Amino acid sequence: MERLTRAEEPVMHIIWSKQKVFVKDIIELLPEPKPPYNTISSLVRILETKGLVGHEAYGKTHMYYPKVSKNEYRRSIFSGMMSDYFDGSYESLMSFIVSSKDLSAEEAKKLKDIINKKDHE
Repeated sequence: MERLTRAEEPVMHIIWSKQKVFVKDIIELLPEPKPPYNTISSLVRILETKGLVGHEAYGKTHMYYPKVSKNEYRRSIFSGMMSDYFDGSYESLMSFIVSSKDLSAEEAKKLKDIINKKDHE
């Protein structure tokens, strides 16, 4: 599955959150300054080409909906990231996370709890 570009990401998040939207709805939900209608229309068509979005036609207008769930997309992208950056090793991933200066003690404890819970399943 292709990664979303920076321009596509906010549009796709809106489509995931609303499930069915028109281009005008997407524009309304984007922050200021609002992009031109044609820009968002083009982005949505690109998302459709990538297989992430489908549409239903209502005359000359189209209502768009996600063909891939956010969770499916997340799983696919994470799998690629694991392979590309951590050699498929969860140990390497966890080592990277734990050594991060941004990881708080509370978050580290929550990670330990998650791992302990997994051990008891």
